[in-house]
Amino acid sequence: MVFRQFVDDDLGCASYLIGDSRAGEAFVVDPAYAIEPYLEAAEREGVRIVRVLETHTHADHVSGHGRLALEHGIPVSIHPLAEPGFPFDPLEDGQTVNVGSVSVRVLHTPGHRPEHCSFVVDERIALTGDSLFVGDAARPDLAVDAREGAEGLFHSLQRLTHLPDGVEVYPGHVAGSLCGAAMSPERSSTIGDQRRTNAALAYADLEEFIGVSASVSTPRPPTTARVVELNRGPFIGAPQPLEERQVAQSHKVTVLDVRSADAHAAGHVRGAFNVPVSGGSFATRAGFVLEPDDRVLLHASSREEAELAARGLRAVGFLELEGYVVEVEASERTEPVEIGELAQLVDGDSVTVLDVREKDERDSGFIPGSVHIPYRLLRACGADGLENGKPIVTICESGARAGIAASVLVAAGIDARPVLHGGINDWRGNTVEFRRCGSG
Repeated sequence: MVFRQFVDDDLGCASYLIGDSRAGEAFVVDPAYAIEPYLEAAEREGVRIVRVLETHTHADHVSGHGRLALEHGIPVSIHPLAEPGFPFDPLEDGQTVNVGSVSVRVLHTPGHRPEHCSFVVDERIALTGDSLFVGDAARPDLAVDAREGAEGLFHSLQRLTHLPDGVEVYPGHVAGSLCGAAMSPERSSTIGDQRRTNAALAYADLEEFIGVSASVSTPRPPTTARVVELNRGPFIGAPQPLEERQVAQSHKVTVLDVRSADAHAAGHVRGAFNVPVSGGSFATRAGFVLEPDDRVLLHASSREEAELAARGLRAVGFLELEGYVVEVEASERTEPVEIGELAQLVDGDSVTVLDVREKDERDSGFIPGSVHIPYRLLRACGADGLENGKPIVTICESGARAGIAASVLVAAGIDARPVLHGGINDWRGNTVEFRRCGSG
């Protein structure tokens, strides 16, 4: 048996190549839009990809099934409840599809989405998609009402945990994805280990599970609806080549600076947003900052960096990019604030401190007097409630989101400076903990 796992570390998405080397054939499960790694792996293994299996209609990344179908004539299989707008072979619960001598048994496991299926390979590997993760379970609120989704997920998890203890678990997501809050960095496990250690499997009572699972606090990416539409709709072919441009200043484009936060601070194009591609969760964070109809021009330090950023943006639905610039006038600067300097500024009441973390992070401790707006909401909210004549200093946990937030505010003409190296945990003064009603 041929078995390969592919992980997009930026989005936390996993996909798989499974096949039979003797038969020379393979399936791809949940392919990403960038299909080249599967084709290269199949060539190395001496197999030909003959089918795509989709666990469900993905909401967090654009699928590569369209490219595989259009460019290589490969058929796509998915459960009919997905109601796809493309030619497909329907999957049914209990059905077995074979690739050579390797069997793949279909388990209909709704919850995350109504059409969701898991695949049991040769009765020893479970590809659990967006149902059972290592250390967690999927969120139930992306396609249906959260309580309805949670009820379906409860029964699906029960079904999966009835598989033998030794069956290996390979999920559709790993740590870094927004599809689960407590996922382990481990990329595989076993049914037995998950039954013993996974907190999401500890609930024997349906209502108790629904109460916990349906209380989703992880933010929903604004790209979700668009990505679902793309994945459900007609097949999407290969992207246009990314071309280098010479001029960045234009009211018709949105400049996304994908260089480091320090490079952006030292000099950037006026009005540019800064989301470093070298930082974690680039595509997710860029998706929170950009709007669907933005004509995005990348400002990168090299063509390679621009291509990496383009791949991430295409993965979350920004398929048509205006190109990229490298050598360009970047005369606007931002002065970062050191954490020690911030203490002096706060003591002198000369700045407004803007905490751009999420609510649950802020609850564990924040700087007294600081204002709270998550970075992902700033483009929509602007400086509402912040315009008191004082400069704004953005702060988060490590500096990454503070840099993004400051760039969004500066692009809107607001005097903002980020704490780039350090964050709340480095604050030497007192912090305030906020305990919500009903919390332990």
